[in-house]
Amino acid sequence: MSKLLSFIPNDWTKQYDKERAWLENQITDIGDAVVKKLIREATKVRDNAYTPYSKYHVGAAILTASGRIYSSCNAEVVSWSESDHAEQSTVTKAVSEGEIKRSGRKFVRAIAVVHDGDSGPCGRCRQVIAEHANNTVIVVAKPNGKIFSIVSLKMLLPLAFTPGDLEK
Repeated sequence: MSKLLSFIPNDWTKQYDKERAWLENQITDIGDAVVKKLIREATKVRDNAYTPYSKYHVGAAILTASGRIYSSCNAEVVSWSESDHAEQSTVTKAVSEGEIKRSGRKFVRAIAVVHDGDSGPCGRCRQVIAEHANNTVIVVAKPNGKIFSIVSLKMLLPLAFTPGDLEK
């Protein structure tokens, strides 16, 4: 048997169960009404998306530690890699509105993302969210408001490289 097998985590099930319990507590604490409000806000700004190339509209709304809600949409440019993603844009909007001064660097409590697909935030957006949250609730919903999934950032980005890694 390969010695390398000892480096494969054997407690993923325990970690997943722990994350699920954390999510349940967060959703209970945030409340259904606030989650629905996040979805409505993300849906509303989704209509403003600028998508002349992909025609793929995305809206996002975040709940911050201070209780404020910020929302934004995607905005494409001809060189796609420089396009603004809704999730990243929403975090940047919160930063520009002074949320770090109010709540500190780790201000993202929950984020709702609304689009037609069956995916969560892309890798780049997950990393941006990780910059401003130790963990957070991520709600993915359809434009009609129906929730597709609720997961945690740690479920979507295990073993994330975060600012804490640079502080060691």
